[in-house]
Amino acid sequence: MTKRLTILDIQKMRDDNQPITMLTAYDAFSARVAESANVPFILVGDTVGMVVQGHDSTIPVTLDHIIYHSEIVSRVTQRPLIVGDMPFMTATTDRQSSLINAGRLMREGRVGAVKIEGGEFIAETIHHITQAGIPVVGHIGLTPQSVNQFGGFKVQGRGVEQAVQLVRDAEALQQAGAFAVVLELVPAPLATYITQRLKIPTIGIGAGAGCSGQVQVFHDVLTLFSEFLPRHAKRFVDAGTIIQDALQQYVKEVEASQFPTAEQAFNMSEAVLAEVRATIENAD
Repeated sequence: MTKRLTILDIQKMRDDNQPITMLTAYDAFSARVAESANVPFILVGDTVGMVVQGHDSTIPVTLDHIIYHSEIVSRVTQRPLIVGDMPFMTATTDRQSSLINAGRLMREGRVGAVKIEGGEFIAETIHHITQAGIPVVGHIGLTPQSVNQFGGFKVQGRGVEQAVQLVRDAEALQQAGAFAVVLELVPAPLATYITQRLKIPTIGIGAGAGCSGQVQVFHDVLTLFSEFLPRHAKRFVDAGTIIQDALQQYVKEVEASQFPTAEQAFNMSEAVLAEVRATIENAD
């Protein structure tokens, strides 16, 4: 039986200078594809609210939503370490409620760790959760759950004061017991500096190549939404156009009575069909 990776394996990758790949997944298909591509670190992100549910932010996502998707991803995979996002306001009320919420995500979602947005202000809560035996990934920089406070999806840490605070945030999360920290939309030189100061892995998204690893959204990597691609993402394949072309061809062939053909149909004996007709028509 395949052994599932743990936080110790992720730490060893960082210590061995082996770049760490993290990818989001929200369902059986994306999880299986990610595992087949040898992705070691899967995030069931609250980005599900934007790329699956159709919202314009992650804020409407609930804990029950993340639990639902996490259980699917955990159930159909064997090797990757699965991390579940703690949605908006599930880790920022009080420490005990946050612990209960994290415990639900671990138990019901079957994840190996949870991810919590926030810096120094959330460090005590993270410490409380990790002391209970729940591994935590921190998340600083552009934290999407605070997008309204930031005034949009903007790079964080360009000024001295804000950059210093991000360094302090990262170190506070490490001190609190987080085993990794996501750096989102942080200037590359600052992200590299933070990575050098920490002993735990940093996972960058829009934070340059100096982090211990990278995380991207499944739908961005495959360009499933061709109308918008964040600057920090890359079009590894234009799967959205491929899928759209295939569906247009499907519609065209149905409308032209070219699909299905005999190859996609199942036959039956003429004798059986004749007996069915006779039975029905005799009963009419």
